[in-house]
Amino acid sequence: METLLIVDDDVSLLETLKMHFEEIEHDGQPRYQVATATSAAAGLRAAQEAMPSVVILDMMLPDRTGLEIIEEMKRLCGDARIILVTAYHDMETTIRAMKAGAFDYIHKPFPDPAALDLVVERALEYRQLSRRADELNRENAAVRLGDIVGTSPLMQQLVKEIGKVTGSHATVLISGESGTGKELIARVIHNYSYDESRPFIGINCSAIVDTLLESELFGHEKGAFTGAVATKPGKFELAEEGTVFLDEIGDMSLMLQAKLLRVLQEREFERVGGVKRIRLRARVIAATHRNLAEEVEHGRFREDLYQRLKVITLQIPPLRERREDISLLVKHLLERINEKVHKRVTRVPPEVMERLTRLPWRGNVRELENVLTRAVVLAPGDVLRGDDLPTLDAPPGPETGRPSATPMFTAPAVDDASLIPTLDEAERLLIARAMAVTKGHKGRTCQILGISRPTLERKLQKYNLSQGQSTLGHGFTVKDDP
Repeated sequence: METLLIVDDDVSLLETLKMHFEEIEHDGQPRYQVATATSAAAGLRAAQEAMPSVVILDMMLPDRTGLEIIEEMKRLCGDARIILVTAYHDMETTIRAMKAGAFDYIHKPFPDPAALDLVVERALEYRQLSRRADELNRENAAVRLGDIVGTSPLMQQLVKEIGKVTGSHATVLISGESGTGKELIARVIHNYSYDESRPFIGINCSAIVDTLLESELFGHEKGAFTGAVATKPGKFELAEEGTVFLDEIGDMSLMLQAKLLRVLQEREFERVGGVKRIRLRARVIAATHRNLAEEVEHGRFREDLYQRLKVITLQIPPLRERREDISLLVKHLLERINEKVHKRVTRVPPEVMERLTRLPWRGNVRELENVLTRAVVLAPGDVLRGDDLPTLDAPPGPETGRPSATPMFTAPAVDDASLIPTLDEAERLLIARAMAVTKGHKGRTCQILGISRPTLERKLQKYNLSQGQSTLGHGFTVKDDP
């Protein structure tokens, strides 16, 4: 419920407006809580007590003019929007009012109290936009290159690619498994792409149903559908000349993919239920955990949209492919977790770090952070205990939602070093056994081995295990997923 303050010495008009706004509902609930005052002094007191979102302030009051108290009103109300009302059509006063910081300046008598509705709603909308922009700027200021932790060759290469991307405002497609930090990379790209602070607006395309996602992206006009009680700008509009981050774009429906393609091609869009063309000024960064090339092959993603998105592509490696970064990540995450839960767990014994390094981390950095958070909360002192960590053969938690890997073979105890296979031989055997268990199903093989699809494809080619439908000596046929 929004608080509305009306300051006017016309008692009859004051009561009429108060009754009108108190009768307005939103989602079955009162839209406004209305406070009133009949003088400048009383209005300032009411502003301090009620902390209104919008102030309707009469220009001519018994003790002072509205123009004289507008600065005090702004100090008391913070970011409230002030609408000045007057019975006089004075151009000079209008200019002075707007210069003093009034949101709008309108004349009375009103032909209908509803004439104020649109102005008040617009004032609330701009207030919300301003607050969101401030919030986003604070968030963006905290995300810098230093938040990308890792010195492995894979991460060094990724940072180099990010540096090249920031010099252009072209569309970027970020690929990587869940939990690898795709949004973090997008925010870093955004922050290093502009010389001044600009909005970063993110939306998870898999978390919102199609009918609502269209409205979230493009906005809607008042009355466009049931429940659209006011005009609402969408993410593309709110981003202004900043960045729109479309997370999990691979889960977007084909219908919305077609609309998004049109927006990216024409750099224009319309609100739902609207006819006005709005120019897209923001840069678009998309991210997905899916292999979009495969999604295109299966008809689940538009090829023309895929080509439009992958102007620049970044692949974030999973944590298991850069295990040398885990110790640095643990230190970095512990600092953040300790601050959040008000603990001082700073010591990690070597055997605990060894276990952390060897865990499969199918949920990647997000899973690592969740495991560390639990361990820090349970730790009685300043030492991270191994008892509070998952075991190497334990199934993953709800973060990954994947089955745990089972051992494919047990190395025999031998004294003859010549009987011990090389790492390549052991890896080839392990992959072959996994493919045999899954009957050649590449997706399930990736789950068992704890590797990404591109990594599996490289390994199959390296060990000559990718001969299409040719039968191998381990009793399985390599085939694409059904």
